[in-house]
Amino acid sequence: MADTAPTTPTGTVVDNDTGATAGTAPGIQTLKDNVIKFANDAGDKAKAAAEDGKTRAGGALDELAAMLHDAVGTVDEKVGDQYGQYARSAADAVANFSKSLQSKQVDDIIEEARDFVKKSPAVAIGTAAAIGFVLARLVKAGLDAPADDKKA
Repeated sequence: MADTAPTTPTGTVVDNDTGATAGTAPGIQTLKDNVIKFANDAGDKAKAAAEDGKTRAGGALDELAAMLHDAVGTVDEKVGDQYGQYARSAADAVANFSKSLQSKQVDDIIEEARDFVKKSPAVAIGTAAAIGFVLARLVKAGLDAPADDKKA
């Protein structure tokens, strides 16, 4: 029986001594392996950060829903029952969105976002532009505040 060299899934021959594919220098293969490992690690860290963000957002939405529910009585008294019903509906919508968000996996949320962008690219671009504008204003306000404090 002949001693054959292993191959990759694409059929490329792998050197038994160095682990490099045929026609690839061992240093280049090591670099490729390191890049793949780095990309996988970065993906894992990004996914963990997204999961943490999802948990925090869910908690914040729960708090917002509780605040809205608490305010319903005041709205009923001061403005009227009709507006109190609007506040109840808003609180229920926020609570339902929070439950929905918390019940989904990060991959599912990402896939839904991709589908939304594919179906409504103009809305997605407009939303991204609006968020970018708000973030830029917040950063500018944060940078201007210390300068104002120094003048005083």
